[in-house]
Amino acid sequence: MLRVNDLSASLDYYTRVLGFNNDWGSRHGFASVSRDKCHLFLCEHDQGHAGSWTFIGVDNVELLFEDLKTRGAKIRHPPTNYDWACEMQVEDPDGNVLRMGSDRIPDQPNGEWLDMQGRRWLEADNGWIEVTT
Repeated sequence: MLRVNDLSASLDYYTRVLGFNNDWGSRHGFASVSRDKCHLFLCEHDQGHAGSWTFIGVDNVELLFEDLKTRGAKIRHPPTNYDWACEMQVEDPDGNVLRMGSDRIPDQPNGEWLDMQGRRWLEADNGWIEVTT
């Protein structure tokens, strides 16, 4: 469930830009959207906090990245390899972040991580270190 400020604007973004279907909603400030096996609730001015993060598993994050880029999605961070997945970050109009990921790409190193403040981090032997350049 994601909190939104303007349900009409959010429904437009999720359907037109992110390719979700409007399953039902917009009455009383509440809606359900879905894409493939992912279902999200959007709630206007209630239930949760703007700026939430959620992970959505997809079949191929690189193909999805190309599709969303051409649709004008706000890509916070392109597909990047990590230990757990190859994932990207997409932001909605309310600052909610959708981390969309698929299986990691074999034989490719892990990349930098972008945190919620926009700071970049790299994994090191003793943990994560902030990129300061």
